[in-house]
Amino acid sequence: MAAQLGSLGAPLRIRLRGLRTRVGQWVGASTYLRKWLVLGLAIGVIAGLGAVAFVAALDVANRLLLQGIGGFDVPRAAGEGLLHGAQVFSRSSSRPWAIPLVTTLGGLLSGLLVFRFAPEAEGHGTDAAIKAVHENPRGIRARTVVVKLLASALTIGSGGSGGREGPTAQISAGFGSLLARILDLSPADGRIALSVGIGSGIGAIFKAPLGGAVLAAEIVYRDDIEVETLLPAIIASIIAYGVFGAFDGFTPLFGYLPRFQILHPLPLLWFAVIGVAAGLVGLAYAKGFYALADLFGRLRCSRYLKPAIGGLGTGLLALGVPEVLGTGYGWVQQALSRPGLLHFPVAVLLALPVARIVATGLSVGSGGSGGIFGPGVVIGAFLGAATWRILEPFAPGVPHEPMSFVVVGMMACFGSISRAPIAVMLMVAEMTASIEMLAPAMLAVGVATLLVRRSDDTIYRSQLRTRADSPAHRLQFGMPLLANVTVAEVMARPRLLLEDRESVASALARLRQRGLPGGPVVDRRGVFLGTVTTAALATVVTDEPAVTLDRVVDVTAPSVRATAALDVALDAIANAPDTWVPVLDSGQHVVGIFTTGALVAGYRQALLTNTARLSQLAGNAVPVEVRVDEHAPAAHRAIGQLDLPPGSIVLTVQRDSHLLFAAADTVVEPGDLLSSLVRPSARERFVALFHAPEPVAADEQVSEAP
Repeated sequence: MAAQLGSLGAPLRIRLRGLRTRVGQWVGASTYLRKWLVLGLAIGVIAGLGAVAFVAALDVANRLLLQGIGGFDVPRAAGEGLLHGAQVFSRSSSRPWAIPLVTTLGGLLSGLLVFRFAPEAEGHGTDAAIKAVHENPRGIRARTVVVKLLASALTIGSGGSGGREGPTAQISAGFGSLLARILDLSPADGRIALSVGIGSGIGAIFKAPLGGAVLAAEIVYRDDIEVETLLPAIIASIIAYGVFGAFDGFTPLFGYLPRFQILHPLPLLWFAVIGVAAGLVGLAYAKGFYALADLFGRLRCSRYLKPAIGGLGTGLLALGVPEVLGTGYGWVQQALSRPGLLHFPVAVLLALPVARIVATGLSVGSGGSGGIFGPGVVIGAFLGAATWRILEPFAPGVPHEPMSFVVVGMMACFGSISRAPIAVMLMVAEMTASIEMLAPAMLAVGVATLLVRRSDDTIYRSQLRTRADSPAHRLQFGMPLLANVTVAEVMARPRLLLEDRESVASALARLRQRGLPGGPVVDRRGVFLGTVTTAALATVVTDEPAVTLDRVVDVTAPSVRATAALDVALDAIANAPDTWVPVLDSGQHVVGIFTTGALVAGYRQALLTNTARLSQLAGNAVPVEVRVDEHAPAAHRAIGQLDLPPGSIVLTVQRDSHLLFAAADTVVEPGDLLSSLVRPSARERFVALFHAPEPVAADEQVSEAP
């Protein structure tokens, strides 16, 4: 019977792979606009459905655990199903003793699920997705998405302090990674697909499509933006918003707040004060969260138990400050109105930001699963609420209602520490339907961001500083001639192709016989499935020598098209686990192997071609390398503004560990090493531009005096 089912399934797999190949070919041949209309639509639909699935799972977990066992009914925000009359959390619950037990149980179940099936799903999913953007766009496994969804629902549904955005970001980013694999997207397109998934997933769950689109372009760097991501992110984010809204409604997360107006400049002073406080609290959030995460990392016990220990700590903390339970959006909803905020004692408002930081570190930093965006927004909201409560009785110009302070606090606190200030401002404005709050928020967010940038800290540690720090971008900047040579010109023919039905023992023996570090795996029609390495097979063969390669093949391994330029191949090999990648034709068949040796040969070929072109421009030019002095005439000036001798060309600028391709707007800094082609007769004049002038001796000054 099993054999019959297998024989029926084989044609289906063949048809699916054929369909995948045809779709991949169509996408590869499409224009930029058509390609991202289709991919953006697909990512947006999955992002919206993923948000729907997670909200449903979270609701089930919450009803079974926190409400069912613990007897606690945490307030919800307007957009979560309960309108402004959300039920106030009761501190006199009939089962307060059950809260620590419930949070511990949720942490235990989450830990068992994560560390048994997908350890990479621990912690906050957005940071893991950012890491995948930079390191391996094809590397998010499908099981990681499922485990993240369930584990986060258990963590937050049992009362853990976490955000809903982490799981939804990883769901849609995981789908982007899947598209990169099955459609054989280029590494650059794979990075865009992942970034678009992050932004559209977060934008959907918060019902903030514009903010989500900007977040996709802004969140992967600390001090830069990925412009190429913006248009695809806009398409995906609005689709995700529409899909999620069709199931969950289109009411903003915190409802439609009253309009806010600035009638005189004095309130701006208090928004600047919020900015200072938000920057400091944002830094405390990042440092406190990772301090607790490091503490759990050093804790000597089974990693399965660490989320349970964190859950126990959260539950005990909640006995004194129940506002730390769950997402916290319902508590923020109450704080947006004057009567609701006056219900909170001042001491509780002052303690809540610190308590939320601790609870998030215990819930997520321990290895539990959940987002850190949501807690950051809640921390900022209660910072703004505490500031209003302290200033309102005596400070002139403080608004009568706390809404503006709470909203600006959300924007400034997390916008600064996430290093995505524009995106967070837009998202919170959409979450509160208060676009008029952007003006005072710009002041507060600007002040907070300046404070955070001075410390060079961020809540997302996988962020890189700029695109020049990205491995793919940096290598391409350092080897700018690669686009002139194709992979087909320098690739080697594959020495060995492994079939998916071959046993691990047989494949390992064949690889070792040929002295290969690994090889591509294909099906019986020769279609590429993934790769295996000799080292990985050696660890499997001891326990399961008869298992077939289709069980152990790495389907996330990057590949490159034969028609691609070497700059694309360089991007692919930078994400590879070894020093080679398979080369595929348009039908997904393996036609070659591209190695780092082929890359060097290709670059040498490109240099020879380019040098011949340069020699026509520079005549008998010779190579010159010069280090820029501090007080050189060229220091701190753009290359295009320098009076270079005729026939001189600056090729590259070595700055610390970065190799930059010289352009007219490249500013020369002291310490830079310039590689150039210069005519021999102009060598001294060229070098003098980058060396400090010799000081004139005192006796020479006297002798020349009249």
